Amino acid sequence: MTSTTTILLIAIAAVTIAWLLRERSRHIQAKRLRALANEAERSKQQIIVEQNRNRQLKQEMTNNIAHELKTPVSSIRGYLEILLGDKPLDDERRRYFLNRCYSQTLRLSDLLTDISLINKLEESADLFPKEPAPLHDIAEEAHLELSDRLDEQQIALSNTLPEVTIVGNRSLLYAIFRNLIENSAAYAGPNSKIGIECYNTDDDRLYLHYFDTGQGVDPKYLPVIFDRFLRIDNGRSRANGGTGLGLSIVKHAVLFHGGEIYAQLRQGGGLEFFFSLKKNI
Repeated sequence: MTSTTTILLIAIAAVTIAWLLRERSRHIQAKRLRALANEAERSKQQIIVEQNRNRQLKQEMTNNIAHELKTPVSSIRGYLEILLGDKPLDDERRRYFLNRCYSQTLRLSDLLTDISLINKLEESADLFPKEPAPLHDIAEEAHLELSDRLDEQQIALSNTLPEVTIVGNRSLLYAIFRNLIENSAAYAGPNSKIGIECYNTDDDRLYLHYFDTGQGVDPKYLPVIFDRFLRIDNGRSRANGGTGLGLSIVKHAVLFHGGEIYAQLRQGGGLEFFFSLKKNI
């Protein structure tokens, strides 16, 4: 074999190898592009599914809000129609209907406040200021605020939280304890007991336990107990003035503070909540 032939064979081999390498590279690039296209399509489908889900959730939320607003608004309208009607009313009846109007106005105000708070927590949580917050004192403020309602039901509350200060949002921490206590005051029943305690702590978190010794709930409601506008007992909930958003606010406020929360039936009767809070968010 002459040197010319050898050089020619080498050149052919080099060209063949280069062609094979180029084809392999094209195959790899085409495979990558197909994978990227498939991933983009999957992402697109996920976005569409998420958008549809968000639209559905917003529609459900809108329908729920409209339904909840309808009750107090209809009541106020009915009472006002009686007050403004042609039928004469004595002072006692007039005062009764005015008081009912005022009561429904307060319920409407509470409902709008709770809806606004949840929306702000979901969409603009970074707007909530953070500051040192004494946990025991905040829980005690909620206790004192609701002491009249607790006294009416002869419900005793024990707050054994430690004198510890965490960095968080004071108003949201207050909302956690107020809504939990308010829930017990409304549904636990007379002569119940409420306990608020810290059962564990580490360098990063506090682990808290809230319980009442009342009637508890049907176990089927536990998985959805933090859902908005949950009505375990429609008539009783409205009679007690609840907005149906209290425990949803509790969950959002706990999540805001980097924690988790779950509820369970208490052994011996009642309902209990275990939740954590970061010491510094």
